[in-house]
Amino acid sequence: MTIEHNLQEIQGQIQSVCARVGRSEDEVTLIAVSKTKPVDMLREAYGAGVRQFGENKVQELNEKIPKMPEDIKWHLIGHLQTNKVRQIIGKTSLIHSVDSIKLAREIEKESEKRNLVTEILLEINVAKEESKFGFFLEEAAEALCLVREMPHVRAVGLMTVAPFVANAEENRPIFRKLYEFYVDMKSKNIDNVNMTVLSMGMTGDFKVAIEEGATMVRVGTGIFGAR
Repeated sequence: MTIEHNLQEIQGQIQSVCARVGRSEDEVTLIAVSKTKPVDMLREAYGAGVRQFGENKVQELNEKIPKMPEDIKWHLIGHLQTNKVRQIIGKTSLIHSVDSIKLAREIEKESEKRNLVTEILLEINVAKEESKFGFFLEEAAEALCLVREMPHVRAVGLMTVAPFVANAEENRPIFRKLYEFYVDMKSKNIDNVNMTVLSMGMTGDFKVAIEEGATMVRVGTGIFGAR
């Protein structure tokens, strides 16, 4: 199967899920997760129309950016260490994985140096998995209020990495819980916090995530094939 064929399959599934739940497909952005994939595969995806790519590691992202067209929006979706922040500021469309106030402060510091505003998502560990990063839901409102005070960081939404499950339905309560919190935060109109992005759902469970309100889905294997 070609990348173009896989992409059409995924886009078709997004369209049918949106139609089924009464959402516009324009509400859902597909991020092609290209981590560990060679540049020629990214170019093939680009040729098939992909303009939003997700990478896990700062080093890999920095190696790929100069080899790809300039109109790409790059998403950092993996864990970001504070000592790597300066290497990434100004290069991403969105950092999905802000999992601590310490990290947000480092992004603020490096963004101020470059006179930029960096858009971020707070990563929420809804399932409280020990192996995952992120704020617990009960900590997230306070974290958003702290981010509000940072003039060079703008929180535009939330992200979660749901548990790896054989049956996507098992993750529905997690997606629903995060969506409810997202709607709640949106209604509070917190200054400098613009709740427009809900990044949740991957190859195995993105359809359930869209049903539960995701605005961004992160699909790797479904587009590029198994690692």
